[in-house]
Amino acid sequence: MVGEEHGITVPFPDPLRGSDAGTFTERTMWERIPAIARRVVAESDFVPEIKARLTALAEEIPRGKIRPFFPPTLSSTTPPDFADWQAYAAPYVGETWLTVPWFFAETYFFRRVLEATDYFANGIDPYAYQKRRGLETALASWHKRPFPTPLPDLLLLDLWGNQMDMGLWSVDDAARPEHGAAAQLAHLLVDDRTAVCHHLQSQPPDHIIFVNDNVGAELLADLLLADWLLGSETAVSLTFHLKPHPTFVSDATIADVETTVAQLCQETDLPLQQLGERLQKRLAVGQLRLATHPFWVSPLPWWQIPATLADELAQARLVISKGDANYRRLLGDRHWPYTKPFADVVGYFPAPLLALRTLKSEQMLGLSAAWLADLQANHPNWLVNGEWGVAQWAMGVKKA
Repeated sequence: MVGEEHGITVPFPDPLRGSDAGTFTERTMWERIPAIARRVVAESDFVPEIKARLTALAEEIPRGKIRPFFPPTLSSTTPPDFADWQAYAAPYVGETWLTVPWFFAETYFFRRVLEATDYFANGIDPYAYQKRRGLETALASWHKRPFPTPLPDLLLLDLWGNQMDMGLWSVDDAARPEHGAAAQLAHLLVDDRTAVCHHLQSQPPDHIIFVNDNVGAELLADLLLADWLLGSETAVSLTFHLKPHPTFVSDATIADVETTVAQLCQETDLPLQQLGERLQKRLAVGQLRLATHPFWVSPLPWWQIPATLADELAQARLVISKGDANYRRLLGDRHWPYTKPFADVVGYFPAPLLALRTLKSEQMLGLSAAWLADLQANHPNWLVNGEWGVAQWAMGVKKA
């Protein structure tokens, strides 16, 4: 448990759980999570045996019991994270999907999908259809579209790219949220972009780290922002931290970045093609690096980050945390008061931090009392409908 020396008040609030009556977490475990397993069945070409396993997984949720992962057979590949996940699951074995902490339940579910589909033996991405359609749709919308150039506008584009979350809305779902430019500013609940720009532009260029989230429109915005940061010499080098395997439907892996850059290079739209060619060069010379770590697909809060990974983040001028799941990890996915200052909870973070996120879970910090009153009175689904966003800044632990 993190103590007061890390800037977090103890005892911690309770974690969110699927048993929280009348909440988005409850609805997620009853409806959304089983529907994802069924969508994989419908959209994939897996053999009948795998589809049957996925269907059984869907039917198990939410009243079924948490179990350990099946040990690999003599003929199968031992997953690299098998021992870790046995340890993560051990405290919850025998509990239901509803009673365990929600962040564990979701990460455990997506790891169970990989078990059901034999991912570590066959390497087939269960969410390939959604990712492919997400990239096609995003590229089509970027054709003939001028790139924003001021850094605050690029940050805004990158924030709102997070609306395209295929774990909540299918890429073909017309009901998924999307804002025009004017609505983006009107729906920005916390806007610390000026402080971040001052931090970056008042010091010599240095290394910047992205902890990425979704493929498609969001990953394109990540790549555009990375290209601008490197091209303007705001950063001398940059690392994307990506998921080591498919998870949360649309979370980006190293392979997804490589696919996206390759597709950009083949686009007929010249600015997109040139963006892809610049990114390929930056990757080739190591100016842009793609990395991953098992921590990013674990059920652990960010304050339990392994020391080697924390040391890497600590060397960055800025860490940009993308998306809702990373925000939940920062907060430990707990019932913090929505008006509690962001820096009071994430003060343990080892580097200057910018969180770019659209709200898709019942987690929020740093909200003004006036905003909270208006949202609760006029926007009953503000925490979970993806229509509201934040750009939140914290200095993190000061280096000695």
